[in-house]
Amino acid sequence: MADLSVTIAGVPFKNPVIAASGCFGFGLEYEDFFPLEALGGVSLKGTTLEARAGNRPPRIAETPAGMLNSVGLQNPGIDAFLREELPKIAGRDVVRIANIAGRSPAEYRELAERLRGAAVDLIEVNISCPNVREGGAAFGATCEGAVSVVREVKKAAGQPVVVKLTPAAADIAEIARAVESEGADAVSLINTLLGMRIDLESRRPVLRNNFGGLSGPALLPVALRMVWQVSHAVKIPVIGMGGVSSGRDAVEMFLAGASAVQVGAALFRDPFAPVKIIGEMNAWCDTHGVEYVRDLRGAASLWEDDPDWRLL
Repeated sequence: MADLSVTIAGVPFKNPVIAASGCFGFGLEYEDFFPLEALGGVSLKGTTLEARAGNRPPRIAETPAGMLNSVGLQNPGIDAFLREELPKIAGRDVVRIANIAGRSPAEYRELAERLRGAAVDLIEVNISCPNVREGGAAFGATCEGAVSVVREVKKAAGQPVVVKLTPAAADIAEIARAVESEGADAVSLINTLLGMRIDLESRRPVLRNNFGGLSGPALLPVALRMVWQVSHAVKIPVIGMGGVSSGRDAVEMFLAGASAVQVGAALFRDPFAPVKIIGEMNAWCDTHGVEYVRDLRGAASLWEDDPDWRLL
C-alpha cells in the first residue's frame, strides 16, 4: 500500500482526505458509517461569534451534477462550540480544523483569540461563503479585504492559519499571494460558485435566498484550474476542494498542485465517500507504482511545456 501521509503547515495527517466544513457537522454525525479516525482530518462546522439560525428555507436544491445551498452559516456560536461540541472529539486521532467566519476583521480576530489553547490543530478562515449578507466572500474577493482579515487573525491565532478562498475573485492567484504575504500558513480552495434555479410554476427562485452556492461534480474542472493557478503562485500548501467525488478526482487535485483534499457534497450522496476515496487513492497509487502520494503534488505538466505541443 502507498504511504498517504501528508503534512500541512507542520501538522501531520495520516491521509490527505478531509471532510469539508458544513458537510460533516462537528464530527460525530457520520459515526454510524465509519470512525473519525479513518479520515485524515475534519473541517468542523463554520463557527461565528454569536449563534446564527441561518437563512430561511428552502435553502437546498438539486442541480445537474451538483447542488445549491444557501444555509447561511447556521451554527450555535463559539461559546457552544467550545463548551459542548469540541470536547466530544478533542481526544480523537484525527486532525481537527476549526472553520471561522465573521462580519468584520475584528470578529475574526476575536474568534482566533477564543480558539487559543483549544483542541484544534488548524484554523480555517472562511472569507469565501457566498450565502451571508456581511463578510464572507465580500472579504475574499479583493486583496485588501482578504489581507485585512488574515492580518488580524494572525495577530491572535495560536494555531496555523488556512485561508479558504472564493472562486468569485477576479484573480484567485493574486488573492493567494496576498494572504501568503500576510502570514497565511496554507490556503484551501475553492468554495462554492454562486448559482440559482427557478421554479417554473411559481416563477420564483427555488431557494428563498434567491441564490446559493453550487457544489458537487460540476465544480471539479473549475476547482482544478484554480488549484493549478494558486499552487504555481504560492509556496504554502494548497488544500484542494470542489467536486471531489472519487479517488481519481483526488489524484487529479494532487497532480494540479494540492497537498490534501476536502470532500463535501459527495457526502450527501454517499456517506461512505471519504473512506472510499482513501481506498481508491491507495489502489491507484499501487497500480501506478506510486510509493508516496505526496510525490504526485504538482506532477502534471501543461501542453505548452512541451516544445512540440503546437504541432498537435
